[in-house]
Amino acid sequence: MSFNWSKFSAPLAFYPVAGKMIPWFSVAAALTIAAGLYVGLLIAPTDFQQGDSYRIIFVHVPAAWMSMFLYVVMAVWAGVGMGLNARLSFMMAQAIAPTGAMFTFLALLTGAMWGKPTWGAWWVWDARLTSELILLFQYAGVMLLRTSIDDMRRADRASGVCALVGVVNIPIIYYSVQWWNTLHQGASVSMTAAPKMATLMLVAMLLMTFGFWMYSIAVVLGRVRCVILERENLLAWNKPSPAPEVAEAQS
Repeated sequence: MSFNWSKFSAPLAFYPVAGKMIPWFSVAAALTIAAGLYVGLLIAPTDFQQGDSYRIIFVHVPAAWMSMFLYVVMAVWAGVGMGLNARLSFMMAQAIAPTGAMFTFLALLTGAMWGKPTWGAWWVWDARLTSELILLFQYAGVMLLRTSIDDMRRADRASGVCALVGVVNIPIIYYSVQWWNTLHQGASVSMTAAPKMATLMLVAMLLMTFGFWMYSIAVVLGRVRCVILERENLLAWNKPSPAPEVAEAQS
């Protein structure tokens, strides 16, 4: 007997499932982020060029990765919503945007904290920094466009188009170090080559990335439940039923 996954595409059916998944992803996020910080800050060796200041990369790099990854996922959900006219897909896109914006801001902030001791300046108009800043504006644009349009369907489609158009910036961010002469170094972790960092550094980086991924899923699931309640007018539906004697008194 095959399992019918399509039934969970309805917001009402997905709402309780999301609630059951949140604790699992939250625990996974807490454990892996704690382990990643422990390995990265206390166990990983000191860099022979940058000293201990390099350790900010264990937050900066995973945050930058997540900022790009979440934007693509948001755009995919928006595209699915536009193609299939699926309400839940638009809701998922709406729920992802704030978390993606948060990781983009975190990447910019930690990049500035890293840049001051490394480059001698909090900010430079480097190609990667500038394109990452544009990504933050894109997230803000998607969220503001949705809230500025009263009609929900028009807001979904307008913000969806904005998200899809903005995907062009993702390869620009990723390949900026190859296309232009920037202060950023090339990728230390690649799918096609051996890592260019010590094993413990790589372990800490992967733990933090996985932890941020688990955190994103938990937060997005929690936020999409709020969106479902708000957009489906289910605030009253979600409240527990009154006791029989209370219901009788109210009647």
